[in-house]
Amino acid sequence: MSAPTLILASASPARAALLRTAGIEPDIQPADVDEEALLADAAHESGGRAVPVREAVALLARAKAEAVAGLLATTGPTPAPGPAHHTGPAGASEEGDAVVIGCDSLLELDGEALGKPYEPERARARWRQMRGRSGTLHTGHHLIRGGERAHAVSSTVVHFAELSDAEIDAYVATGEPLSVAGAFTLDGFGGAFVTGVEGDPHGVVGLSLPLVRVLLADLGLAWTDFWRIT
Repeated sequence: MSAPTLILASASPARAALLRTAGIEPDIQPADVDEEALLADAAHESGGRAVPVREAVALLARAKAEAVAGLLATTGPTPAPGPAHHTGPAGASEEGDAVVIGCDSLLELDGEALGKPYEPERARARWRQMRGRSGTLHTGHHLIRGGERAHAVSSTVVHFAELSDAEIDAYVATGEPLSVAGAFTLDGFGGAFVTGVEGDPHGVVGLSLPLVRVLLADLGLAWTDFWRIT
């Protein structure tokens, strides 16, 4: 019997690398969802109020997982470009052997959700706001196995160093903070600017390994069944 496959509905290199380091080779199937439109619709349905950050990451994680699960239900797994793609020992999993996981992360600071800044000036402004302070990194997780669902949100307090303007400029110049939630990483250039965390550090990287283990168990699967040991 072939091992089950974990289908990661994300193009995040950090999430994929985290899983590989933990012994799991994911099948990469990035989700195509309009995050801003989803949050705008949710805010409209709630009377124009901004969606709380924990609810926002849960909503986006669910949308990503459902988008990929729906696509696979009609077309089957589609090879993703590059070496990250993996289809399991038999080339494709039988129905029920695969689990789709969607994730989304946002940093909460002063009650505001901080996603990817994209623009250098926005990243600089974020870091001037964040330096010497603490925020909470929320990561939503949504798993789908056939008709079953399991979901939860991890929350980790992140303490930021008191950066100088020169350090902020140098960090933004690397390009790294432009495309990551909260404009920082724990596993890259930004690691030196995080003085500590309270909670699961994996959730800050973008995927909580202990939480996924529990969610897989809720779906009747063991974390160790996904290990690829050579």
